[in-house]
Amino acid sequence: MAKPRRAPGRSPAPASPTPSPAPSSHSAATPTIKRRLAALIYESMLLFAIVFAAGFLFSTLTQQRHALQYRHALQAWLFFVLAIYFIWMWCKSGQTLAMKTWHIRLENRAGGTISLWQALLRYLLAWIWVLPALALDAVLGLQGWASLGVFSAGIVLYAATAWLDPQRQFPHDRLAQTRLVLRRPPPKTKR
Repeated sequence: MAKPRRAPGRSPAPASPTPSPAPSSHSAATPTIKRRLAALIYESMLLFAIVFAAGFLFSTLTQQRHALQYRHALQAWLFFVLAIYFIWMWCKSGQTLAMKTWHIRLENRAGGTISLWQALLRYLLAWIWVLPALALDAVLGLQGWASLGVFSAGIVLYAATAWLDPQRQFPHDRLAQTRLVLRRPPPKTKR
């Protein structure tokens, strides 16, 4: 039986590449709070476009003529649209675009993709970030920079709660049994 010929100057191809083991969720590093807040700022810029498009669609379909007309329906619609965005992205890949950019991935405790119910629970619990600021805003009737200051202080205080957690996770992640991990993409190989 004749040996197969190979092109001159080429080495034979390896029989089968050895698969690298999947990283364990316990060995994955937790992203710093600074990195998570940077991803939040980037996410808010992306959400501006989503909210703008959803608001335009709502106002077009309802023939909204004034900003306060159907205000509560618009708020409910935007809450629903944002839920679809986050839940879909978290269940699909564990990352939104901002999370992917900052190499942050959302996982369940076993290191896998989260379930639909975990994503829904996490989305609802994540509103803990903004509810105190919104309530204070409504009670005090704040406007403009004062309102933005209260909102920003609320986010910083909530982010500080991660320092109280031994694994540096936020309360909504702890309650939804999810965790944020730092996932750098594998190095690109030259061909």
